Amino acid sequence: MEQAKILIVDDDAKLRDLLIRYLSQQGYTVDSLPDARDIDRKLARNRPDLVVMDVMMPGEDGLAVVRRLRAQGEPVPVIMLTARGEDIDRILGLEMGADDYLAKPFNPRELTARIQAVLRRHHATPVLSESLTDTAPAEFGPFMLRFEQRTLTRGDEPIPLTSAEFAVLAVLARHPRRPLTREQIMEMALGKGGGESLDRSVDVHVSRLRKALGADGPRFIQTVWGYGYVFLPDGVGAGE
Repeated sequence: MEQAKILIVDDDAKLRDLLIRYLSQQGYTVDSLPDARDIDRKLARNRPDLVVMDVMMPGEDGLAVVRRLRAQGEPVPVIMLTARGEDIDRILGLEMGADDYLAKPFNPRELTARIQAVLRRHHATPVLSESLTDTAPAEFGPFMLRFEQRTLTRGDEPIPLTSAEFAVLAVLARHPRRPLTREQIMEMALGKGGGESLDRSVDVHVSRLRKALGADGPRFIQTVWGYGYVFLPDGVGAGE
């Protein structure tokens, strides 16, 4: 992968300087902002491959920024930083459209690992079983999911997804009518093991996917109670 550009948005000058030095040493091109006032201009003029953004900032906070960017159809990957590490805060960040979430204080090596993981998800198809490695698009209802192009469209209209949302949908679509546990989805799509916290992350991504698909979302991605989720390309359950 060619040298990636990282944008740091954080009002803590010492942390910005630390991350600029450290990530530059890891081979990234790094730019920074002290708040979100100029983030739209940065995205337009010197587009980063990934944004690392603090939640608590003066002016527009990180959650509001991510929510606004996603509402505008902006797909740039975002890792959120926060001094609050409770699950509810992390889940809220994911619900707004963040790709990952890291609580302060943190080891810069962990941030680097998360950056690498998010960039891999954003630029490559998910890890799938060998028998399901074809790249033919998946059609369901009015939707077309193109794995190689990493796009979801409804007719001619593109539907923006975060890297994590695309990865989850791709795994589900590659295994039609096969119920998958949350742990299986998390491992195949995001390369992470299970656990209650990560299980809830899957629920958040599925919820956002259903919203992106509109009224048909719950019909195509159905809940298997006490187990996980199943993708039904015709929107009809096995017992119907």
